[in-house]
Amino acid sequence: MTSAPLGEALRAVDAAGWRVTVLDLTGVTDRAGLMDRCVSALGLPDWFGRNWDALADCLGDPEWGPADPGRLLVVGGWQGYAAARPDEWRTAQEILTGAAGRRGSGAALSVVLALEAPPGADTALG
Repeated sequence: MTSAPLGEALRAVDAAGWRVTVLDLTGVTDRAGLMDRCVSALGLPDWFGRNWDALADCLGDPEWGPADPGRLLVVGGWQGYAAARPDEWRTAQEILTGAAGRRGSGAALSVVLALEAPPGADTALG
């Protein structure tokens, strides 16, 4: 296994045709804040209900979900939220894991929890 800076890895995934989306959770300390960040970073639809079930539904929705050939969701700045709300963070992880385990129309969704701040954390690539 080789180690590469996060920015370099993101550029390689983008060059492979995957859509790269960055979800920066820096400063998020509760579920409402998480849902707000998901709406803005992921461009979730108007019908998104800002609750756990709605997040799972949106991430699994082929209209939003994995792009073809795939989408990489990079979650950064999550450590503060995980420390402030460990039970909520476990639920968020379960939803992300479940969404990453689904495949629709051959497209894939992969989720990476970044240990360093994602480059351009307030913007999405691709």
